[in-house]
Amino acid sequence: MSRRSFEITPDLMLRAYRAGLFPMAETRRGDRLYWLDPEQRGVLPLAEFHLSRRLLRTVLSAGFDISADTDFAATIRGCAAAVPGREDTWINAEIERLFLQLHAQGHAHSIECRQRGRLVGGLYGVTLGGVFFGESMFSRVRDASKVALVHLVARLRLGGYRLLDTQFVTAHLAQFGAQEIPRDRYKLLLAGAIDVAARWLAAPAPALLDAEIRAMAGH
Repeated sequence: MSRRSFEITPDLMLRAYRAGLFPMAETRRGDRLYWLDPEQRGVLPLAEFHLSRRLLRTVLSAGFDISADTDFAATIRGCAAAVPGREDTWINAEIERLFLQLHAQGHAHSIECRQRGRLVGGLYGVTLGGVFFGESMFSRVRDASKVALVHLVARLRLGGYRLLDTQFVTAHLAQFGAQEIPRDRYKLLLAGAIDVAARWLAAPAPALLDAEIRAMAGH
């Protein structure tokens, strides 16, 4: 199913997410958005997140400065930027505009990963109830997007979220425990989580965040 981009509003976006749909453009320069409802849906079980000891050391080191919602616009631009091996993306100007509006309304959030003040990785997505709908991530240095994902999962667990929707499963996500489930199963999980009163924690207490990250690695 497709619609011209000017017909899509933030409210329509939220209703689509509630129904299990998500939008994509064909190309970065495309002017049309499409609703996707794949037969197999990617999810990352929050209680079963795989955090290796090597990555745990990286996360707990002083190598990256992590923040949330401090530069949503730059994060989505980073996700949309072409990189070697991926010269085009599905994030067009209309996607950026709509997600910036959702962010202004408090429904879209980002995790930023910086080194010496420079944004080197991050991710963004939509929150509704107890669901985080992950949209995209990027990395300009080794482990930046992985560290951002760890911080996202820690915040979701602390905030009482029930479901992390990854849309699809890539090799990158599979190493953390992401899995494909049938569409009907996904819709059941979505229905059980969408009205949960979860809380987005942009800046949880450092000691609380540190303890949750260690718990994720079994420490």
